[in-house]
Amino acid sequence: MGDKKYSVGVDYGTESGRAVLVDVSDGRVIASAVHLYANGVIDDVLPGTDIRLEPDWALQDPNDYTEVLKHTVPAVLQESGIDPEDVIGVGVDFTACTVVAAKADGTPLCFLPEWRDNPHAWVKLWKHHAAQPEANKLNQKAREMGQDWLDRYGGKISSEWFFPKVWQTLDEAPDVYAAADRFIEAADWIIWQLTGQETRNNCTAGYKAIWSKKDGFPTDRFLGALDPRLASVVDEKMSRDIQFLGDKAGAICRTAAEWTGLKVGTAVAVGNVDAHVSVPAATVTEPGRMVIIMGTSNCHMILSEEEHTVLGMCGYVADGIIPGYFGYEAGQSCVGDHFAWFVENCVPASYEREAAAQGVSIHELLEAKAAQQKPGEHGLVALDWWNGNRSVLVDVDLTGLLIGQTLATKPEDIYRALIEATAYGTRMIVETFTASGVAVDEIVATGGLPERNKLLMQIYADVTGREVKIAASKQTPALGSAMFGAVAAGKAVGGYDSIQEASAAMASLRDERFAPIPEHAAVYDKLYQEYVILHDTFGRGANDVMKRLKAIRAASLS
Repeated sequence: MGDKKYSVGVDYGTESGRAVLVDVSDGRVIASAVHLYANGVIDDVLPGTDIRLEPDWALQDPNDYTEVLKHTVPAVLQESGIDPEDVIGVGVDFTACTVVAAKADGTPLCFLPEWRDNPHAWVKLWKHHAAQPEANKLNQKAREMGQDWLDRYGGKISSEWFFPKVWQTLDEAPDVYAAADRFIEAADWIIWQLTGQETRNNCTAGYKAIWSKKDGFPTDRFLGALDPRLASVVDEKMSRDIQFLGDKAGAICRTAAEWTGLKVGTAVAVGNVDAHVSVPAATVTEPGRMVIIMGTSNCHMILSEEEHTVLGMCGYVADGIIPGYFGYEAGQSCVGDHFAWFVENCVPASYEREAAAQGVSIHELLEAKAAQQKPGEHGLVALDWWNGNRSVLVDVDLTGLLIGQTLATKPEDIYRALIEATAYGTRMIVETFTASGVAVDEIVATGGLPERNKLLMQIYADVTGREVKIAASKQTPALGSAMFGAVAAGKAVGGYDSIQEASAAMASLRDERFAPIPEHAAVYDKLYQEYVILHDTFGRGANDVMKRLKAIRAASLS
């Protein structure tokens, strides 16, 4: 054994899983490895069959999750050359809400031959949206029965969340529902595989399964009102025993030790969510500092010492991000996807040739051209709803809008307007938080976009009027998981006694930061007012043209 101590963080994404080996003293990533899921996102045909999935389905194979452990953890141990005795803890984060149907011993139903051909026996991935009818009925019944918890989630439970997905299984495949002894978040299922014992974490329970520290799950009476067979789902197929972020879930069991090369008895942290675990890895463990995980979509996280109802939130949970605080979450469902759509569908061949001649990507070319403009110069305003609106309107049926085009409008004008639209959407979220008593003093960005697009960062600073800092790590979820692994191990063996201590030692920011430029901010204040008018006109019922167009399109395709 050496003097240095290490922890392992495993980050499960939508297409792959990543492990990092981290020096506990300073958070330095010593080694990392990625494993692509063999079956990826299953949204067309069920593997090994000719069974086609219906629209809005998104499944996964839990075997891919265990394969990540078998490939990436041995890889980081081998690359680093360290003694596994010096790994003191392991943490895991996962996309959520991702639901596994399993037997009492943790075996997923889709592993069993008799259920292999039933899509409901497979993992329902976070972006499985086929439970929308159940979500609609749940929301209606919650309003009818005056359920107070609805306010915690901005007045609407998502089709992506736990109960709609489980209820869809009951509705469409009652035999699968009956055969499943457990419905469990993938974050908790993988911890079960690592430790040999079932645990449930308060983060996914709170944000995705309508659980609260104060009141627990929705009442059996409410669940029974949805469907009498759901009345006892919590006690029969879930658990009321919830563990908290920062707790030790258990220790590496013999099977997991054989998979990974880690020592039996190594501490394992309670499961976590990829977005939420990124907050302490971005140096944030106190109120007032919003973390935005920026990628295909944006996820906004902010802490508060107080409980506030905030319109259009994805939810808030006591101790849901950092112990001791209420953790609030909001989001935008189209950001990187927005820019990718434009580049793939709307850029002329001449720009392709220009980019190729310069040896840069189309994104880089458009960013460089757009950066030469002053705010307001292109004369455009867009609504960032190409994939619906998550916060604050919580409406998947809204669509995009671009106004102000003329015959002089160029691709870089639209590209910049789309960036600005996502910044306006973030400002709407920030202002909604602050109006409700949750302070947002500065922004810390992490994820794929801050790495690549400086113009984007400057526009966010100018539009929100707040300094934007950037997390140093390029792998914040995996680093955050490794930090919680060090906390699960504890100070006595070289770890930490709290995530605050771990964050102070292991997380850092880049030197580069983006401050609002006053003359830019003044122009953006005017443009934002135009965005707000459009936002309220098309998003709050004054003109439902977007929904009417969707209905006409659906009718023409039927």
